Amino acid sequence: SSVCVFHTPIGFFCRCEQTLFNAPGEALALTDAARLFLSSEKEIRALQAPGFDEHLQAALNCYSFAIKVYIEMNQPVMSASLCLELGNALKEMNRPGEAIVHFQRAAELQTQTPIEALLSMGEIATCKIVTRDYDGALSVFTEMQLMCQERGMQLPGTTNPIGSFLDIVAKCEISRVLLLMLLEPPPQKLLPEHAQTLERYAWESFDPHSQVTFLPENVFLLLQSVVMACQEKDTESLKSLQTELWPFLTAEQNHLLHLVVLERIAPCGQGI
Repeated sequence: SSVCVFHTPIGFFCRCEQTLFNAPGEALALTDAARLFLSSEKEIRALQAPGFDEHLQAALNCYSFAIKVYIEMNQPVMSASLCLELGNALKEMNRPGEAIVHFQRAAELQTQTPIEALLSMGEIATCKIVTRDYDGALSVFTEMQLMCQERGMQLPGTTNPIGSFLDIVAKCEISRVLLLMLLEPPPQKLLPEHAQTLERYAWESFDPHSQVTFLPENVFLLLQSVVMACQEKDTESLKSLQTELWPFLTAEQNHLLHLVVLERIAPCGQGI
């Protein structure tokens, strides 16, 4: 039978705090209960014991109630932190599809703190890549890049953000280019924002003065060569470029580039 949160001692304590109108105490008790249930679920999994995810379901319920209490207390930062905690726990349990919902909620609660919201969106993109929703990941990275350009502080006379926003823009740009190479959308289905991105890496439109300034020059040139090698179906050049790019990419980006190379060696419509 499933675990009933409020039939446990800590559940009784949560009800006491609620009766006393002590919202902070109620939220804290619910959070403690959620973590205990989650810990029990992890122990059961480590022992490979049979189960029906009842402890996980109880943890989800407790987290949900705690998040609701913090929202009612007008504490979005605390609510978002619990959403992230739950999302990360689900991702560690190899449930990335379920984690997406909680990372999305965290991002929505972090509208006043754009950097934190962008990091949560990055977690969404990672989960989508893990679940092979490459088109969904591309959409998230595109939204992140647009958000950086809209909400980040910019250098005078440029459209480039500065600081952490610049780092996120660069990461999104690389990931978006690699995802576009993997998906290979036909021209008639290529969205304008994606077409503009690919135009930046086309040799025929290359202008040294309009080079992408938020990427190091060597990374930009290597990425441009990747685009051209993909378009020319030059697998050998692509393998060499993979080796050269490897030190400059994150583990996730190297995974995407590896998928691009595999797709060129043995096309199987993996991106689609």
